[in-house]
Order: sequence, then C-alpha cells, then structure tokens
Amino acid sequence: MTDYGHDIRLGIFPTPDAAAPHRAVELAVVADTSGIDLVTVQDHPYNARQVDTWTLLSWIAARTSSVRVGPNVASLPLRQPVVLARAVATLDLLSGGRADLGLGTGAFWDAIVAAGGPRRAPGEAVDALVEAVEVIRQVWRGEGSVRVDGEHYRVRGLHAGPAPAGDPALWVGAYGPRMQRVTGRLADGWLPSMAYLPPEGLGEANARIDEAALRAGRAPQDVVRLYNVHGRLGTGERGSGGLHGSAADWAEQLAELALGHGMSTFILATDDADTVRVLGEEVGPALRDLVEAGRSGATGAGPEKTVLPGGAGRPASGVTTAPLGGEVRPTPDDGTRLTGRLDWDEPSRPSAPTPPGAPAAYPPERLAAPQHLIDVHDHLRGELARVRDVVDQVRRGHLEVGQARSVINTMAMRQNAWTLGAFCQSYCRAVTGHHTLEDRSVFPHLRRAEPTVGPVLDRLEEEHEVIADVLDRLDRALVALAAQDAYGQAGRGALDELAHSVDLLTDTLLSHLSYEERELSGPLARHGFA
Repeated sequence: MTDYGHDIRLGIFPTPDAAAPHRAVELAVVADTSGIDLVTVQDHPYNARQVDTWTLLSWIAARTSSVRVGPNVASLPLRQPVVLARAVATLDLLSGGRADLGLGTGAFWDAIVAAGGPRRAPGEAVDALVEAVEVIRQVWRGEGSVRVDGEHYRVRGLHAGPAPAGDPALWVGAYGPRMQRVTGRLADGWLPSMAYLPPEGLGEANARIDEAALRAGRAPQDVVRLYNVHGRLGTGERGSGGLHGSAADWAEQLAELALGHGMSTFILATDDADTVRVLGEEVGPALRDLVEAGRSGATGAGPEKTVLPGGAGRPASGVTTAPLGGEVRPTPDDGTRLTGRLDWDEPSRPSAPTPPGAPAAYPPERLAAPQHLIDVHDHLRGELARVRDVVDQVRRGHLEVGQARSVINTMAMRQNAWTLGAFCQSYCRAVTGHHTLEDRSVFPHLRRAEPTVGPVLDRLEEEHEVIADVLDRLDRALVALAAQDAYGQAGRGALDELAHSVDLLTDTLLSHLSYEERELSGPLARHGFA
C-alpha cells in the first residue's frame, strides 16, 4: 500500500473532435466552474478527425480562468522539442502560469511516418524522449544557451527562453520498465491510462519509479502520480475495468487508488457536460473527504500513534528511534573517521528545540516524510559503499581501472560508459542534486513552517558547500588517475590520492547525513516536504 500524500486533483480528457471543435472548449468552461483542476487534450497530429492540440489548448486557456491545461500526451516524434518547449512556455505566459506538458515517445508509427515523422524502435523512442526532456528543461531555463548533443536531437548555441511564467510540470506517459525508470529519474509526474494499465499493475510500476527516483537522489513523492480513467455514472457493474456506480461509488473507487496506489490526479475521459459537473461538484468533495479520513486514520478505531523525536540535538541514551510497524530510525553516527579530520567543527553544530505544543506522537502517514529522507540517504550510503569497494580493489591491485568496467557493469547504474570515473562522477551528481533540492525547496519550506529550525538549516547548507568541495577533490583525483594511465598503470601517488578523497567523502557525507536525519526528522513529520 502506497500513498505519497499528494493533493487530490481532478481533470477531464475531452475529445478534440474536428466535427464539433467547440465542444471541448465548452466542456473546459464547465470544468472551470465545477471545481475541476485541469483540462488535458490528446495529441495525434496525423488524425484528420481531430483538431490541432496546441491551437485547442490555447483557445481553452483563453476561455477559462483557473484550470490548468496541457497535452495528454504530446506526440514527440511530430513535436520538435525546442518548438514544443516554447509553445508550452508561451501558453504558460499567456494563461498566467497554467500550462503543463504531458510527453510521450509516440504511438501509431505508420501514421507518424505518413505525417513525415521518424519511425523509431522502442529503445530509440526512449532515448529520444530523454534527450528531448533535456532540451525542454534548458529552453525553459530562460537564460544562457541550449546545448544538447544527442543521437536524435542536437541543439547547439540556441538562446534559451522564453522562460515560463510559472513552473510547468513535465509528465511522462510510461508503460515499459525502462520508461518508468526514466520517469522516476527525470519527470515531475507519471501519466498512464487505466485502459492500458489497470489498477492491479500500478504497484509494480510505482515501485520501479520509486527505486529510480531514489537512485537519482530524489524522493518518490517528487513524482506525482496521474491516472487517465474512464467510466459511466449510474452503471452498476465494473464492466471493462472503469469506474462504475453512483458519484459516491466513484469517490470510493478513486479513494482506493489514492490510498492504495498513490494515484492523486484523476483525469476522466468524457465528452458529457453533466458528467463533468458531477465529477467536480459531487465526486471531488466526497473523494477528498475519504482520502483525508484515510490519511488521518479516522476509520473508527482511531489512528495508530507512533513516537518520533521532536528534532532535539544530540539525543541522550538513544532517543533517535521511532517505531513504525517497521521503524523510522534516524541513522546514528558511530564517530568513526577514516581521515582523522573534517572541514567543520562537529561539537558546534546547533540543535533545533522542539516547539511548544508539538505532538508527542505521530500517525504513520506523518512519518512518511522523514522515512523518505532516510530512504534517499540510505541510497546514497549504499552507492558510496560500492564506490569504496571498487576503488579499494583498484588500489590493492585486484582490479585495474580498465578491468573495473566489468565489475561496475553489473551495478544498477544508468550510465552507458562503464568506467570507474563515470561511476564515481555519477554518484557525485546524485549527491549534488539531492543537496540542491534541499537548499532550494525543502529547507525554505521548513524555515517558514518552523523558524526555530533555522540555525540547523543554516548549518546544513554550510555543510553542503563543504561536501561540494570534497566532491571536487574527488573529481580532480579521478582526472589525475586517468591522465597517468587509464588502464591501471597509474602511479601509487595518484591511487593514494583517489583513496584519500573517497575516505574524506565518506567521513563528511556520513557525518552530515546522520546529523540531518537527527535534526530534521521531527520538523519533517510536523510539516512534510512542502
């Protein structure tokens, strides 16, 4: 059972029918006044019976005031990523920050080729999407130049921009295992359809996305789970697997998907205005009440309470555990140091006092945020152990640098260049990405929500800078090793420096992660990530 704690949102998925082009716009207006959150449109540029998606979305955005709009999903082979990125940014600017982007690798390849697009094998289609995401992100940055040297998309020297008005989400429609891993690594949301992936398949796919997110230094809840659904109000039987029954029945069925599988944004395929009204005005409120009750544990017996420390400083006698069926347990620092020194004074670290009125116990759902933090840290600790093992084997002569390739090739890494340097550098990027996420998002949120934790956050940010310097030192050691001889004939001095750099990273990172878990577990349980 998985619930990522996202807000419950509802959307519609009207047909862009060329025979009745205004109907989708009228449905969007109904949605805008009925409590619906987003309006999405399918994108099949080769289909003569459908109007153009982007023109329709622009018209919908102009006729509405609150719903978000976006393609569900854009056909990448017929949507050049630079042009696509600028279309989204422009729509976002014109709509006041209400545009999102659903992106797909492409389907109906004969039709795509007939329209002048490429025919891509499954692996090529995924590669192209990964490159396109990078192009789109760089264009949205709005400053500097865009440079992507890909196999399918090469963009060099292009000025970035325009930047969107807000922060468009990038969702990926993913069904295959590799695409799901790409989603966990790169996307803001996962957007499958019930017709192609029924509820019983969501658990395995979610687990795959979660694992990929953690490996990328992200938290699983960084990926919003959207779901295209279908059904008919009033029908008493499940039929083809869609929603069935009354509005109350729909609310119960969607609540099961939210609390059991973490799906939080439900987009209904419908061309019926009355169904849109019922979805927004009846299903939505009932669904949110059910999910809120489920998350609070209000099921009759009362919520199960578990104790979590309030974020106090150096705890005495093991006040660092929080049982949760299993356990939410901040990782203790055993004080072991491989280098004998750190570039900070550990005894001077501040501690955050527990605020007055803080709960003495939390229900399990409140412990999801600190557990996610520990999960991300555990991934970083595990990857660090693997870096250490390979470097140690090279240093002791059991593996040459070139031979290490075959060892690293068995590890669950994403890079294609299986070298010692690529492995270590990818780990460095994961650490840096995790710290950047904290500095820009999680820490400001906690600083606003609980000001007394400010000195701890200041110290954690300072330690991020120190760790960045240690990572730079590791990079320099790798460069020096490769410059001497990439096949294992490097001098002992270069190998010693590499080993020392890894030891120093071990000391600083493990100390830092332990301190952060100890101090932020309480605040995260109280306030979450955002």
